[in-house]
Amino acid sequence: MSDRLTSAGCGVEVCLTSEAPAPHCPHGPTLLFERYIRGAPSGEKFYACSACRDRKECSFYLRYGEKMSEARQEAWANITAASQPTYTHKQFCKRLVEFRALPMSKRRFCESCSLLLLPAEWEEHSQHRVLQTVTLDQLTRPTHLLHPRENKKTNAQYLFSEKTLQFFLSQVQQLGYDRVLCVGVPRLHETIQSQRAARLSQLDSLLLDIDHRHAQFYSEEHFCHYNMFNHHFFDGGSASDACLQFLHRNHGTGIVMVTDPPFGGLVEVLCHCMKKLFSLWKEGLPDSCQETEIPTLWIFPYFMEQRIVDCLPSFRMLDYKVEYENHPLYQEGPKSKKRGSPVRIFTNLPTDRVVLPQKEGYRFCDLCRRYVAPENRHCQKCNCCTSKDGRTYVHCDLCQKCVKPAWSHCESCRRCEPRDHVCSQTQHLGGCYICGHPEHKRRECPQRFSEERYSGAERKSGKRKRKREGNNEAAQPVL
Repeated sequence: MSDRLTSAGCGVEVCLTSEAPAPHCPHGPTLLFERYIRGAPSGEKFYACSACRDRKECSFYLRYGEKMSEARQEAWANITAASQPTYTHKQFCKRLVEFRALPMSKRRFCESCSLLLLPAEWEEHSQHRVLQTVTLDQLTRPTHLLHPRENKKTNAQYLFSEKTLQFFLSQVQQLGYDRVLCVGVPRLHETIQSQRAARLSQLDSLLLDIDHRHAQFYSEEHFCHYNMFNHHFFDGGSASDACLQFLHRNHGTGIVMVTDPPFGGLVEVLCHCMKKLFSLWKEGLPDSCQETEIPTLWIFPYFMEQRIVDCLPSFRMLDYKVEYENHPLYQEGPKSKKRGSPVRIFTNLPTDRVVLPQKEGYRFCDLCRRYVAPENRHCQKCNCCTSKDGRTYVHCDLCQKCVKPAWSHCESCRRCEPRDHVCSQTQHLGGCYICGHPEHKRRECPQRFSEERYSGAERKSGKRKRKREGNNEAAQPVL
């Protein structure tokens, strides 16, 4: 789901303030959304899946205030049960012990089912793609066994390149942390656990991830099946207790969180759930401690900076370009973007503490008190290093800020725009749909919740509701 405007000014917005219990889909509690048209709320609210933006992947839809029929409840209960993993986490752990005890010639992995196979299960998977030998080293690196999921509208998985992976490991150790909460970062987690098992490092980690396939490789103390869009632990109290114990170890000190959420996810929802993790962590701190947020490294595209800072004002963007080995555009190579990866790190740590690699061209700006990319130059008029996207920005005196070098100031639009833009198309996208002011968006408009706007929306939604009720009197409930 997205709360961005279409060209007609229509869209949906998530309602995070609702205290009503949300119905569940196979991915846990759903989210409440509201439709709006040209900035005005339509009055139509509905529940939909928190994790899937594609209704083909999870078709759950329920109007706000509508009671779900018993037949529909039973149908969704069956769908949820069918989507659960083949085994519980405890059963996976028991199977892993048996699997490790087998000689290498009998350790097999079904690539079709993403499942470690015991000898009694070979016949059942005889028609599948099966890896005939699995080494103990491969067991400690499951992302090299599991095929990454590729659906960009659900939970596409992009894995850190070796260079990026080593950067995060070195930063965590250099900053003095002894454990890492890995939220959606399986490659970092497996590397930490592999080094710990080999006694190369004392660093520890816990993986929170929506991909249940990792449960067959890790104990309950090192993996929790978790949805970061609704703060839902699929295994209930045992998983949430394991997370709580990890957060509260050493009275909450020595921990850093690294999170790499899907780029299409709503920032407001991610921040809302992140704050819940912060609250859990704070419960284990001494009363004298004034900290309110877990030290965090959040990986996300640079163009989402304003939304992140709006939700979490303590966060700042770093210039480091995060690369992925299985994304052709976000890595070094012939198909990569000319300006490098657009993915950055957002952190609530003091920016001068995060040392970016100087051998890659990053340097320290004494005025900004942070490391910056080679192309980033300090602007004396803006009093900061302004570049965001891998190009050197230029200052516009009329706009009183630095802009992309390919942009120029447009007198009609009264701001800098791409040179080939069409003024009539950009004017309605640049300002507020409610009051027309060019300096803010609909969500920041002071007239957003005015009585006049809501009364009109309620009258319209009332007509639609009465019409729906008339049409639904003879209709049968559908899934």
